[in-house]
Amino acid sequence: MKRALYPGSFDPITYGHLDVLHRAGKLFDELVVAVVANPRKEPLFTAEERKDLVEEALREADVSNVSVITYSGLLIECAKRLEVTAIVRGLRAMSDFDYEFQMALTNRDLDSHIESAFLMTAGQFSFLSSSIVKEVKSLGGDVSKFVPPNVDRALGRKLNIS
Repeated sequence: MKRALYPGSFDPITYGHLDVLHRAGKLFDELVVAVVANPRKEPLFTAEERKDLVEEALREADVSNVSVITYSGLLIECAKRLEVTAIVRGLRAMSDFDYEFQMALTNRDLDSHIESAFLMTAGQFSFLSSSIVKEVKSLGGDVSKFVPPNVDRALGRKLNIS
């Protein structure tokens, strides 16, 4: 069975993430979304809240071969623990590629049995990031075309915006 790991902060999950997730789900028998609890970042949502948002978005999108976990620490250790064959990463622009290329080479040095799989996000989401979504929403903008309805509602509650 081919199992892959799709890690990220998902603060919050966007339609760009879901686009990559849908396509990765077709390539692997099982996909594990790993919500990272990174102590160096100050996320808007806790790791558990982000996990819940991802799970609800997946239910709404009727995605079945995907599970969601939280993790902290070294990604490659999480991947080994889960016995995945690949780490999936989404790419939006060349700037993403530079960073992801470095990470893929580092992960390969740490464990050469786990491959990196890169998927380009759909063109309509190539500009989209969780940071942009949070900024637009915090300024009263409509983010409904960028995130699932459950995320839009959660952002409104978290930012005290209706």
